[in-house]
Amino acid sequence: MTCREFCVRRRRLLSICGSILILVAIVLVVVMYVKYGVDDDTKGTTKNLKTIVIERCMEYIRAVSQMPSSNNCDAIWEGFQNSFLGKDPCKVHVEDYDQFITTVQQDIPCNKSLFWSKTGQIAHDFTKATKCFMTLEDTLLGHMMDGLKWCGQQHSKEFNYTSCPGWNECEFNPVRSFWRRASAHFAELACGNVMVMLNGSIDSPFNKQSIFGSVEIKKFDPEKISYVSIRVIDSLQDRTSCNSISLQDLGRILNNSRLDFDCKDIDKSEILQCINDPISQSCDCVNWN
Repeated sequence: MTCREFCVRRRRLLSICGSILILVAIVLVVVMYVKYGVDDDTKGTTKNLKTIVIERCMEYIRAVSQMPSSNNCDAIWEGFQNSFLGKDPCKVHVEDYDQFITTVQQDIPCNKSLFWSKTGQIAHDFTKATKCFMTLEDTLLGHMMDGLKWCGQQHSKEFNYTSCPGWNECEFNPVRSFWRRASAHFAELACGNVMVMLNGSIDSPFNKQSIFGSVEIKKFDPEKISYVSIRVIDSLQDRTSCNSISLQDLGRILNNSRLDFDCKDIDKSEILQCINDPISQSCDCVNWN
């Protein structure tokens, strides 16, 4: 074989391999999108929204044996879409989801609720690995809608697949109002000891404008909640401690609500250790309550 023939064959082989890799990547993206609701870059309603929501609902109910038998995924879907279809996508209020919330039945065990702010990924990884706590996204309500987009059109029963308002484009958009309503419901169900996971790598770990600061903490019931464990997750190099001004503000709010609490700085490596090795003795649920 001449050098020229070798080069030609090599180029053809590389071209074929490249095409195969591109095809595999496309297939993986499609599978992730359909199965898990990974959204694309468009601004409209997530494609196949109904299929994704109902499949997530059914999978969750099958996986969690304690779920009430009254949960009907088709009825849940109907209640969900009726909350916002036919309405101006900037005029879907928190209260519009009230009836839908009642169609989803789930009790949250005491001492299991975990609230987070600016720590979403590590909080979810932690609860998934240790099973010690539940975030809103670990409940049926949050699991169904996590990572999805939706909106309708005024005077129409059709979804808008072209353009939906972003989180901050208007206050009463369908997605923002849903998460505020769902968050309030999750906080109302909390009982016993609850955990709050905040980000100590930013100047203000507690933000009164966040969903935790503006919605969830206001729904904490001192008759049901016995203790609030605040954990500020940070690293040694970049730390905002429990003594920061924003966390002092949080302490005053909890005191005014007659809620007992403590605050501890936790190095991020401790959380990562529990994520990677949840059966480690230091990761026992007793150590986190």
